[in-house]
Amino acid sequence: MTTIEHQQLKGITIKNLLVTILSTASIVTSVLTTYFGLKADMQSIKSAQEIEAKITNLRIDVLESQVSLLQRRVDEIKFSVKTTSPMTNTLAVK
Repeated sequence: MTTIEHQQLKGITIKNLLVTILSTASIVTSVLTTYFGLKADMQSIKSAQEIEAKITNLRIDVLESQVSLLQRRVDEIKFSVKTTSPMTNTLAVK
């Protein structure tokens, strides 16, 4: 009598069936491992981009406030200079 691996069931050997099942399980395992690895990588990239976007927004807010402050100073300087005095033809500065 032959071993179970060499017996045939309608032209399909048990050995071929086992190899097919094990190969399919191996392929599924590697695909799932790759999928979950890529999913984790994408999540880390997404969180890094969100952090970078928050930092960029903070920098923009700081720059906008600095521009606003500088604009107020420029306006103060512009309006602190009085128009030409008719008597002396000089500029009077506060």
